[in-house]
Amino acid sequence: MDMVHEGMASHGMAWFAHEQTAGKGQRGREWLSEPGQNIALSVVLEPLSLKTGEQFALSMLVGLVCHEFFAGLAGEETSIKWPNDLYWRDRKAGGVLVENSYHGRTWKYAVVGIGININQVHFTAGAKNPVSLKQITGKTFDTVELARQLQALLVQQFDGLAKKGLAGLEAAYNQHLYKRNQPVKLKKGAQIFETTIKNVTAQGQLITEDVVERSFGFGEVEFVF
Repeated sequence: MDMVHEGMASHGMAWFAHEQTAGKGQRGREWLSEPGQNIALSVVLEPLSLKTGEQFALSMLVGLVCHEFFAGLAGEETSIKWPNDLYWRDRKAGGVLVENSYHGRTWKYAVVGIGININQVHFTAGAKNPVSLKQITGKTFDTVELARQLQALLVQQFDGLAKKGLAGLEAAYNQHLYKRNQPVKLKKGAQIFETTIKNVTAQGQLITEDVVERSFGFGEVEFVF
């Protein structure tokens, strides 16, 4: 992000971290990763084909790219947990954090941060239900080579938006949505309630249904396992 602000970054440029000392997750949470074991990748995208109000379209695209990448190695039990965690069965394999840079009201750049558990097999006690590609497959992977493949896939799919547009993006995201049409427990404040996941809107709202239909924005609710 510093290089973006200094005018030294360009579309598609990527940074791979062998070690992170201050990894960031959604809503200010930490992203913890053993040195040399995982993908910790940041990619700069120039959203020329998107409007300022279409930030969640970018999040959907990134989620779908991560899903395609991981499912190709881990199998069909991969899903996208709203808003953009990568899940295998009921365990977290990765996460995405998109930070945007504006010039006035113009959306200039997005820095897409992607963390995916690859070779790590021991996690801290504070980590919630983590899983890695090695735990799933029993294989050890070249993290740098996988990061190159992921970066290339992300840029290719993003550049394709200029031709394809956003049609089908929302449907594809919801097709792979974690726990879709299944009952879950959610927590809002001190209240825990059971509801059924229906879909996520183009604006990023989670829609659920129980005695009534409900909608939630980012950070309003969390899953209870």
